[in-house]
Amino acid sequence: MDVVNTGQAEAWNGYEGEHWADHHDRYDAVNNGFDGALLEAAAIGARDRVLDVGCGNGYTTRRAARRAPLGEALGVDLSAPMLARARSLTAREGVPNVTFEQGDAQVHPFPDAAFDAAVSRAGIMFFADPVAAFGNVRRALRDGGRLAFLAMTSLADTDLGTVFAAIAPQAETVTGHGGPLSLADPARVHEILDAAGFRDVSCGIVHADQVWGRDAADAADFLAGWGPVRHNLGDGAGLRAAITEAMRPFERDGAVRLRTTGLLVRARR
Repeated sequence: MDVVNTGQAEAWNGYEGEHWADHHDRYDAVNNGFDGALLEAAAIGARDRVLDVGCGNGYTTRRAARRAPLGEALGVDLSAPMLARARSLTAREGVPNVTFEQGDAQVHPFPDAAFDAAVSRAGIMFFADPVAAFGNVRRALRDGGRLAFLAMTSLADTDLGTVFAAIAPQAETVTGHGGPLSLADPARVHEILDAAGFRDVSCGIVHADQVWGRDAADAADFLAGWGPVRHNLGDGAGLRAAITEAMRPFERDGAVRLRTTGLLVRARR
């Protein structure tokens, strides 16, 4: 496997990937509120071939495959622990038209013009060279093929931002502008995709509720284990207590629900 994102490969095949694989259902509860908008933007047809970039535990890959019962979906990710989970869940759910490959999408040898659509749910923000990476994804799409992806936005004016502001002086440093927030700026997205050869690029804000846990203490325990939080803030009882207090205002209907935003991007080859 050729890898240029060596730092990301180390993280996603270590603690970060293991945490996501072990808590796949919880991460899906956080993120799957965006799937409807993402898959509608990809306009997946019954016979389409779909590429899921940074597929993780494969939730979105399986949803895409179900929209293409006469086609197929391929999920690609750096993380061996998450791909093992993805394969296990896919077999358990009985989705026959899904396959997974371990690879760095920036340099992965996709066949030329093999896919009708490429999607990614918050798994596409970590490239060492985003222009080269999106150029490689573009090469894998047929002429007129569709790209749709969801990227994390700034935490400002979101419930998660409110939680982080209560526990960290600079909430944005928890996630970092070079990682999860690398595609938060629509102007930068346009610049990258234009340079990679895409056309008809558009960006829009979408909203979703994220379920972080049964109650504030449960949500705090989960959030404290998230890689960026653990890396930047440590992992102690004081942190968990602070997160618990910050989460309490968001307890409703038997869960902790945080309203958040994402940047939904569309483009064509």
